[in-house]
Amino acid sequence: MATVGPLARMARLGSSICRNHRLYFNRSTQRRGIASCVDPSHGLTDEQKEFQKMAFDFAANEMAPHMSEWDQKEIFPVETMRKAAQLGFGGIYVQPEVGGSGLSRLDTSIIFEALSTGCVSTTAYISIHNMCAWMIDTFGNNEQRERFCPDLCLMDKFASYCLTEPGSGSDAASLLTTAQLKGDHYIVNGSKAFISGGGDTDVYIVMCRTGGKGPKGISCLVVEKGTPGLSFGKKEKKVGWNSQPTRAVIFEDCAVPVINRLGEEGQGFNMAMRGLNGGRINIASCSLGAAHASVQLARDHLLVRKQFGETLSNSQYLQFKLAEMATKLVASRLMVREAATALQENRSDAVSLCSMAKLFATDECFNICNDALQMHGGYGYLKDYAVQQFVRDIRVHQILEGTNEVMRMIISRNLLAES
Repeated sequence: MATVGPLARMARLGSSICRNHRLYFNRSTQRRGIASCVDPSHGLTDEQKEFQKMAFDFAANEMAPHMSEWDQKEIFPVETMRKAAQLGFGGIYVQPEVGGSGLSRLDTSIIFEALSTGCVSTTAYISIHNMCAWMIDTFGNNEQRERFCPDLCLMDKFASYCLTEPGSGSDAASLLTTAQLKGDHYIVNGSKAFISGGGDTDVYIVMCRTGGKGPKGISCLVVEKGTPGLSFGKKEKKVGWNSQPTRAVIFEDCAVPVINRLGEEGQGFNMAMRGLNGGRINIASCSLGAAHASVQLARDHLLVRKQFGETLSNSQYLQFKLAEMATKLVASRLMVREAATALQENRSDAVSLCSMAKLFATDECFNICNDALQMHGGYGYLKDYAVQQFVRDIRVHQILEGTNEVMRMIISRNLLAES
């Protein structure tokens, strides 16, 4: 399959996007808009700055104007995501020979941070879709990669990651969904819970039990929508992440061809965990985008809102609070980018650093967004103001891709094992 280099592919749409200078969060004065001390382009190569700008512009023009509507009407913005895929954002770290952009984990983090300034919920789904495409690209054979990855990278088809079950969240290795081999098919029975995109997506990366208890009995199957025995629960009503549907995925004697198994039997849990290491960086990056946008919104509000005869920006308490928010944002960004680099380099400390970055960034970025809402006073609690949506959308980041309590377990186990 002929491919175009990632920057060239991104530039095709990016050049047209950049003609529209109606930028979000008053970024038309941009870089009056982004104070130098929190500028996310610091330390990046020229190439990284180019696709970061494309992502920021796409967020400003294609996502931010619709963010509130997607949230309130619970719209899954398929066509907007397909436009993002034209930039190369459908398979950012998938290999180019199957349609991906072939970028690094650090590049991916930069892109997801920028996109999240326009809509966290939509970007978070795109990040999950990217993880699924990467898993097929990494663990699939050539036939599987060529069959699934090109459509996923173009977002002609969408993917969902199916690990969590009603009875196994943090204890993922105890999952109960079974896949019994019968001839050239697995007969799958069980259910998955809280599946992003469930019911609306086309490809499901499913962890299921083909062997005995524990992680070594788990395998990974690619289940396609329309397979007999595959069905979905009701659409969940959520606090945030409303631009992506969430449903249970149900298997009742669902016959999945053996050729849809990724890797060998018993390798599924390892695949799931490797996927989640990157997923933790991705979701932390989405939190960075929300926090970055919220710092900008809080700063702008302080400069115009008057109380007691002067703007709030003259209050030393609020000045100090804004400084703390900015410091936490930059610290979180540095940690996430270091973890992304470690994962790309397959360093021995990568798993712990990914857990640290997810823990620290999602906690601190939620606090930043919440503080920004508080600075807005009563206005921050109105749905006319974007800051409240950032708060609602990133709250779940402390729960998914491994709860932050599990992140603490992973980090402490590493420390104690080394001692």
